[in-house]
Amino acid sequence: MTKLRRTVLYVPADNRRALEKALTLPADALIIDLEDAVAPDKKDIARDNLRTLPRFDREVALRVNSPETAWHFKDLTAARAKNFHAIVLPKTKSAMEVTRLATRTGHTVWPMIETARGVLDARPIAEAAAGTGPAALIFGTNDLCAELGITPGGGRMPLRMAMQQLVLAGAAHGVDVIDGVVNNFKDLKRLKQEAMQARGMGMAGKTIIHPHQIEEVNRIFTPTVADYKRAERIIAAMKKAEGEGKSVATLNGRMVEQLHARAAEKLLEKVRLIGERGETATQDDELVDE
Repeated sequence: MTKLRRTVLYVPADNRRALEKALTLPADALIIDLEDAVAPDKKDIARDNLRTLPRFDREVALRVNSPETAWHFKDLTAARAKNFHAIVLPKTKSAMEVTRLATRTGHTVWPMIETARGVLDARPIAEAAAGTGPAALIFGTNDLCAELGITPGGGRMPLRMAMQQLVLAGAAHGVDVIDGVVNNFKDLKRLKQEAMQARGMGMAGKTIIHPHQIEEVNRIFTPTVADYKRAERIIAAMKKAEGEGKSVATLNGRMVEQLHARAAEKLLEKVRLIGERGETATQDDELVDE
């Protein structure tokens, strides 16, 4: 099942005004946050705010506090009382944690991979998450950088191996991978650079922390006109080949197989979902890096 997860916006659960506004914004999905964005003395207020949320018109996940904290089980009670699409588990270290949370809540689990141990165990974590529903792996860059003692810089070179490991784990089990945040929401140049890098590596979208970041990230993760036309040609070529009793096709001198057709169909489905939001394919020259 194709999900539209180009932009996944974090919203602090203790900020009622931000919660109300978030549900009107063009982000594809929301993560309502009970964890890092909420101070310890505001946790109860944050949980109370969940009760009055209106019906969701998109994917909405709830990030709970870690099982190692005193707030975790109260968060789970709040999660069960509302029809969230998923629970985000911070600092996921093992597949067992994912399965346990799914059992306790009945929800799909989106593991956050933000520790060295989580990165090294990304594959079994992704497999466990896939067993809970249409899951996603969330890359938690801030905590991982802190644990590793690194400053990733513009190109994020020290994080690339971890990023690719998550993408491989997600692809192996049909789980989307969502990139980490850019903390300076005014730095649109870095936002663009990271979003293009994440898209190029095979990630489905990017987590963001401010409404100002939505438009740029949506644009970058939207298929281009050329992508769309190429996908149509691939599908047409495969249908023609199958009508002739062939298992492969030739398009512009290149061999096309069923795997290419499946990828093309997934892209067209994504474009269809974007169209339902009133958006169109990105013009090709918009994604030329500066």
